Amino acid sequence: MLRQHSDIFKKLLIFADVCLAAGAFIAAYYFSNEMRDLYPLNDYLRLMPYFVGVWVGLFYFLGMYNSFRTKPLPDVISIVFETAFFGFVVFSSVVYLVKLHDVSRAFVFMIIVVSAALFFMQKMIIVMTFRHLRRKGYNTRNVLIVGTGRRAQDFVEKVKKHGEWGFKIVKMIDEEEFGDMAKILHRNVVDHVVFVVPRLWFEKIEDLIHLCETEGIPASVVVDLYELKFARAKQTDFLGTPMLTFESAPDRAWELLAKRIFDYVTSAIGIVVLSPLFLVLAVIIKATSDGPVFFKQKRCGLNGRRFTLYKFRTMVKGAEEKLADLQKYNEMKGPVFKMKGDPRVTPIGSFLRRSSLDELPQLWNVFMGEMSIVGPRPPIPAEVDNYDNWQRRRLSMRPGITCLWQVKGRNEITDFNEWMRLDLEYIDNWSVWLDLKILFTTIPAVLIAKGAK
Repeated sequence: MLRQHSDIFKKLLIFADVCLAAGAFIAAYYFSNEMRDLYPLNDYLRLMPYFVGVWVGLFYFLGMYNSFRTKPLPDVISIVFETAFFGFVVFSSVVYLVKLHDVSRAFVFMIIVVSAALFFMQKMIIVMTFRHLRRKGYNTRNVLIVGTGRRAQDFVEKVKKHGEWGFKIVKMIDEEEFGDMAKILHRNVVDHVVFVVPRLWFEKIEDLIHLCETEGIPASVVVDLYELKFARAKQTDFLGTPMLTFESAPDRAWELLAKRIFDYVTSAIGIVVLSPLFLVLAVIIKATSDGPVFFKQKRCGLNGRRFTLYKFRTMVKGAEEKLADLQKYNEMKGPVFKMKGDPRVTPIGSFLRRSSLDELPQLWNVFMGEMSIVGPRPPIPAEVDNYDNWQRRRLSMRPGITCLWQVKGRNEITDFNEWMRLDLEYIDNWSVWLDLKILFTTIPAVLIAKGAK
């Protein structure tokens, strides 16, 4: 029920967004042309279809066109700014990679600013207008509740608190009224029936669901059957078989896709741009100590997948064999090893660690899809073998180069459980904006070498 939306409204909204994006493109051209002489508009118009496609496509992928009826206003605003950010990344990358020298950088920046402003105002007007109309009694849906228990009462209270959703409770019926269900449907205008009943009643309501099916009235069964701590339940489908799925990791598919696209583009650009630095560091590492340039180690990725992690070597040759002798100096509480003044670290390795330059080769792991720019740090298999069950949930998201642990102190956090808590906090609250916040916070943390050893 809560995710239903009008196909006509959705198509009209997409059409309006196409027109608005095209209008923003033209407006941005004239604004930019006032600041600096550009090439004729006709030279820019060839980019308009790509720009419009990027904006509308990102809106679609990020869920903008799902029902506005129950979408929180902060979510609408968030989608607009997420689209602006990724639209800027994609559009500017296309201009750079295709080497469109006749396209002004001022225009690229201006078109994102103008589009974000126009779409922000448009979505605000749409949301506020429909909410006002629903409060006035327009565009409402009449709902019949089957069930009168605590869960049913909680459901009704939740609906009543959100008058802007436009749902009106027609009636609540209990088991004694099941036989009168047909009469109740005929005597009342009912747009939707919601069953909020105990599990033991599921067999009893089967005939009522068939009745709704026969009468052409949509029916939903509330399935908050278990007291879950943090997992979320959702209805899925497996080859036509309905399933109830419980997930405790982020499951917003389109946002995760946007995250992966961002990782792919960013890592590709990073590898190309930083390749001269890679070469310089490789020469220095090779010239100052024996051993290979890169340190390779097996790590655990998404759901325990094994992959080879790459770093610039910061330790002497054979450092792994010396670890057992140093365990008594371990400063971490838990199945990980951290030691201040580790004698295995080379002089150049100490600098690389403090500056986090040793992590740069992991851009290749990000490019290959084994890691992400932002995510929990990938552990070694031996550490995972010693995890408690609750700690293994950190493997439910693709590992990253930086995360909350990095920006909140890195090695200053010596309690392993606190480290795990920060990773789970990231997973439970993940969003594209949280990734961006961590990413931008990482830069000053690296520059001042906060918590680095």
